[in-house]
Amino acid sequence: MRWPLLRRRRVEEFEIVGAKERVWGDPYDLLLRTPWWVGLSVLISAFLLVNALFAEAYAWTGGIVGARPRSWLDGFFFSVQTLGTLGYGAMYPESIPAHVLVTVEVMLGVFILALATGVIFSKFSSVRARVQFATHAVVAPWNGVPTLMFRLGNERRSRVIDASIRAVLMRSETTLEGVPFYRMVDLSLERARNPSLSRSWTVMHRITESSPLWQATPESLAAVEAEFLITLTGMDETSAQLLHANGRYDHSGVKWGARHADVLSELPGGRIRLDMTRFHEITPTAPSADFPYPR
Repeated sequence: MRWPLLRRRRVEEFEIVGAKERVWGDPYDLLLRTPWWVGLSVLISAFLLVNALFAEAYAWTGGIVGARPRSWLDGFFFSVQTLGTLGYGAMYPESIPAHVLVTVEVMLGVFILALATGVIFSKFSSVRARVQFATHAVVAPWNGVPTLMFRLGNERRSRVIDASIRAVLMRSETTLEGVPFYRMVDLSLERARNPSLSRSWTVMHRITESSPLWQATPESLAAVEAEFLITLTGMDETSAQLLHANGRYDHSGVKWGARHADVLSELPGGRIRLDMTRFHEITPTAPSADFPYPR
């Protein structure tokens, strides 16, 4: 029995049974994960909605000195002043219902202000890694040994200090009892740490007899639905905060008999050129008796 690769399935294709439904989910976490324009749009919309509701209440109860009778617009502007603790003095409550509404709005405004401040501060203070992974992983001879290689690069000007990387092979297997499951196997790397990641880093796994990829072929990887997960952690040089990034390649994203194109070249005068326009390019390697690829 084989399982379809889970990563390539859309959420709509899964039928989840027995999971506890959360009607409202986790709005705070959702706001932190959404893009800036979405988060600001939600906060602005919530602010306008709250003031619109209180404007309706003020227009219905009255009791606001300086506001036109039953004027929703005056009630809206008075609500904005109250929620923002501005207090120009042109409009103020004089009746008991109006004072009650102002009290409720002020208490609600404290929570709204705290939530908005927390969301904005958290989004500003959190650092997200801008690490790019090459489109394909490659397998090619390196010093005479077949080697699996991943290329990644830091898109920021600041460096990633003490960068650490892990590579995991995920593949489907079947137990002796006939139970299918996904197994995760760590891949040993030539260098798993980089003291200062600036632009480009090629991560290598030598396919020797001790490797779980020993004698693997494109067909055998496809048969077990192989997938590679690469995780990077390190400290941002500017903010001194921990950041992380991850990339995935399934078996079809691995190119055999190819290597990543060179991005470094020497210029006259001893200067070095880093050509990031070739970051995703791959170069075929010559086949040999021990490594009969490319295919």
